[in-house]
Amino acid sequence: MAGNSFGKLFNLTTFGESHGVAIGGVIDGCPPNITLDFEAIQNEMDRRKPGQSSIVTQRKEPDEVKFLSGIFEGKTTGTPIGFIIENANQKSKDYSHIKDSYRPSHADYVYDKKYGHRDYRGGGRSSARETASRVVAGAIAKQVLKDIKINAFTSSVGDIFIDKPYQDLDFSKIESNAIRCPDAATAEKMIARVKEIKKEGDTIGGTITCVIQNVPVGLGEPVFDKLHADLGKAMLSINAVKGFEYGSGFCGAKMKGSDHNDPFNNDGTTKTNLSGGIQGGISNGMDIYFRVAFKPVATLIQKYETIDKHGNTVEMQGKGRHDPCVVPRAVPIVEAMAAIVIADFWLLNKMY
Repeated sequence: MAGNSFGKLFNLTTFGESHGVAIGGVIDGCPPNITLDFEAIQNEMDRRKPGQSSIVTQRKEPDEVKFLSGIFEGKTTGTPIGFIIENANQKSKDYSHIKDSYRPSHADYVYDKKYGHRDYRGGGRSSARETASRVVAGAIAKQVLKDIKINAFTSSVGDIFIDKPYQDLDFSKIESNAIRCPDAATAEKMIARVKEIKKEGDTIGGTITCVIQNVPVGLGEPVFDKLHADLGKAMLSINAVKGFEYGSGFCGAKMKGSDHNDPFNNDGTTKTNLSGGIQGGISNGMDIYFRVAFKPVATLIQKYETIDKHGNTVEMQGKGRHDPCVVPRAVPIVEAMAAIVIADFWLLNKMY
């Protein structure tokens, strides 16, 4: 099965299924002599893990990382870093009802048609549980980058949006509530909306905004390896992501050039930043910011019609433990993928 690796110099390959023995990964290209903060790595895992609040799935997983290679005496050696995360709380029987049927808007049907065989337990390889391995790699990438700051937060749930620019938000408050929104008043509304949707047996989508600060000028390659292109690919590879925009994004399409251009200051910075910190596919030293759209979780705790593998119409109802809104747990995943991309280009830039 191709498509399990991401990155060029800082490269992550992941493996494992949602209800297998373990998931894990191999990080290749991490520089040597990086003193790792293992507590910080576990903290990132705790931000993503299930069961952390009443508005996420209640699957209970400790998500403790076990490193197998590439680290000696607390430092990276420059060789591949192998790790596993054991699956401790599988309830595979919760998925027996989909053994021969396909959940709408899931990967069940396409996996079966592409491979002729699928692991239906929790979606197998298509499960968002795979993203835990990305968070490990992202946590290490953050420590490689040191001075570069990456902060993501929930910027909308359904039709509830933060009405402030990111510059007016206090990123230290992102972890102060279960929805990971740094604006307290908006967070309360978001949480109430998710709880309401959960009681209905339904789900809801939202958006995550990510801000990358202290990025040096020059990250990104011309034409096909543009910085924003790789950020877009990274974000669109995350389960449930339906859209990506950076800088002015789609709103820029409504503007005139005279309003959209970023005038220069004498030191090379810009008076505005509608470019989102990237021009010509290369970082310009300004804040990089982008927004990622997540669809509503496809598993509904309601009855609905679908088809089985023989094409017959059947009735199905979601079972098991699922997120009514994936957004709060996806915040550290967005940060992790952003860190992997920036680390990859940062290492490439050091070669010049």
